[in-house]
Amino acid sequence: MSMEQQRAGTGDAGAIRADLARRVAAIEWRSGPARLVDEVDQIRRIARANGMLPALVVAQQLERALARGDHGPIVHAWLSMLGEAVSSERQDAAASDAFAAACQVRFAA
Repeated sequence: MSMEQQRAGTGDAGAIRADLARRVAAIEWRSGPARLVDEVDQIRRIARANGMLPALVVAQQLERALARGDHGPIVHAWLSMLGEAVSSERQDAAASDAFAAACQVRFAA
């Protein structure tokens, strides 16, 4: 069982949030789109498993942006938004809707 799975089982939201924040920050230092896609996928899965709805919705939209071929500074902006979603004190449906709307406004294509 991985460390993430162990944490998910204990319901330690603070530890999970810290782990996801660390993962988002570490993405900045990785190269290659395949690696980026894998990292975002892992973050999305952990967020979903732990009911972190804002992080889930932003990760899903970031995955769509990567699939469209977005790269460079726009991806850094997406990662910043993902970091905000992970760090959000509110992880409910209303917060998720607010982050989804913010993504639409900030990253309208």
